[in-house]
Amino acid sequence: MRITTFVHKTLMNQVTLLRDALRPRLAWHGARLSFLAAFLIALLQVKTVNFSELATGFSGKTQIDSHYKRLQHFFRSYELNYTEIAQTVVVLMDIPEPWTLSLDRAEWRFGDCVFNILMLGVVHEGVAFPLVWCLLDKRGNSNSDERMRLFNQLLERFGEQEITCLTADRELVGKDWFEYLLHDPLTPFRIRIRENHKLSDGRGSLKVKLAFGDLAVGQTKILRHKRRLWEHWVYIVALRLEDNSYEIRLSSYR
Repeated sequence: MRITTFVHKTLMNQVTLLRDALRPRLAWHGARLSFLAAFLIALLQVKTVNFSELATGFSGKTQIDSHYKRLQHFFRSYELNYTEIAQTVVVLMDIPEPWTLSLDRAEWRFGDCVFNILMLGVVHEGVAFPLVWCLLDKRGNSNSDERMRLFNQLLERFGEQEITCLTADRELVGKDWFEYLLHDPLTPFRIRIRENHKLSDGRGSLKVKLAFGDLAVGQTKILRHKRRLWEHWVYIVALRLEDNSYEIRLSSYR
């Protein structure tokens, strides 16, 4: 009994501290702030977004079923201001400038429903914290227009922050997308590409993989001069991996 009481008091103290930290950033009334703080503490404990599991992570004498209904009611009835949430995350995590941004896409199925999310976040201590995102009304890859709209949302909310570079995986490439990053706005980037893409030096073309055929496992190489890819001149860097494949990135800077 004493252990249970101690754990309960500890959790309540954590909820109170988190609620007080959130109060200056979120213009919510006390009960809603307390719920949010309790929700976040529970989320850290159970490490899942499943409501049934989350309900077990709430402290207090209230029945688990009541916590479950509170979760349902909150996410069904309350319209969140995601700009406010994102700004709060940045402040609470004390994320320093310049920022490294990460663009990624995740897709999964829940029954017959497919969720396809394009997400742009800031990397801090090895973790990408989502700042803006959108649900794609289709399966598969995003297009350049969708990426540009998402990036514009980030600039509207965090346009004053200095950006050191944008990182992204191999599917997030294309002529119009690079045109946007290179000119409007000018955003440094390092983005992975596939081994079978062809590079041009203005005289001839060569597959990316062949340009780095002299690398030993663990070695890295940056091509001295820019190469043309998707009608843009960029730098290319590669690392040869242990399975003899390559991790290849194009960059707007050397």
